[in-house]
Amino acid sequence: MLYLGLTSFLFLLRFALAGQGTARNQLYFIVLALLFVFSAFRYQVGCDWSGYYYQYLGAADFDWSSVTKIREPIWWAILGWIKSMGLSYPVANIASSTVFFLGVHVLAQRQPDPLGFLVLLFPILIINMPMSGIRQGAAIGLLCIAFVAFIDRRPLWFAFWVVLAAGFHISVLIFMLLLPVATGRYTRNRLLLAAFLAIPGAFALASGEAAEVATSRYIGTGTDAAGAIFRVGVLGLSAMHFFLFLRKKWLQTCPKDYSLTSIGAIGMALAFLLIPVSTVIGDRLGYYLIPIQAMIFARIPILPIQTNARLHATLPYLGLALVFAVWSQLSWHFKQCYIPYQSWIFGFPGGGPFQF
Repeated sequence: MLYLGLTSFLFLLRFALAGQGTARNQLYFIVLALLFVFSAFRYQVGCDWSGYYYQYLGAADFDWSSVTKIREPIWWAILGWIKSMGLSYPVANIASSTVFFLGVHVLAQRQPDPLGFLVLLFPILIINMPMSGIRQGAAIGLLCIAFVAFIDRRPLWFAFWVVLAAGFHISVLIFMLLLPVATGRYTRNRLLLAAFLAIPGAFALASGEAAEVATSRYIGTGTDAAGAIFRVGVLGLSAMHFFLFLRKKWLQTCPKDYSLTSIGAIGMALAFLLIPVSTVIGDRLGYYLIPIQAMIFARIPILPIQTNARLHATLPYLGLALVFAVWSQLSWHFKQCYIPYQSWIFGFPGGGPFQF
């Protein structure tokens, strides 16, 4: 299968270039460009293809004067502009993928191994977000830039990028609860202060329109996210791995972004605990945390692990490959949404899309 073969190729490429930092960094840009094309120029691929097509049609009546009064105004403004310019619906995928991969690139450039970070995002995050849930995909891209601001201890910029991301998907506002600890490495007192200051924000999120929509759609309704238990389960295991084996070594080696990774690992555990309540909500939250998971996984080889270092570095790739293989081979949902892969980069609109 194309997807499984591509995942295997990307992972093997990363291992083939182990210890070759210059070549790895050069190939990173090629892989980034190819994954962007793979995502942005797909045709009738992705579970939300038809849903966003109807949004595109609805954008024909977009009222620019009401842009500040609607949810996700940036997304609707982009759709309105695409429609008003007479451009085809697939252009919306180019726009969302551009935002996603731009944000991923900004965060990747802060990693010792940008290529490893990028390829670890492919089998779960890239396939599910910029190739399907494109609004949340764009929000995740901007959240990656917010994570960089968090690392740099720039809380105002962190807040700016989170609010901008909410213009694509309002659920990202949950990360505003991190604002009190965006000024530096957290301590127990800072966490307590953050929890206290987060109460008004949490209440607003819990009682707002977005929460009402989420509750009505996803809690106690029988609506499930296909494959969520596997995706969020991997996050839960990642959190366990971090706290059992990596936390102290990370603090010793990479103290600047220890706050982000440790808080992210806590979030991964919480996402897993949300699964019994709602697989959809746990899954949605989990996608936002996958870039932090990739940061942790990609940096394991440089951590001073004394015992079974190679095993620790290899397990993330093996685990993700196994989860993706099971999901892609056994899930009817995957087959319905992603097979066959089609691209319009050479064949649209004249002779139709190419199939793979």
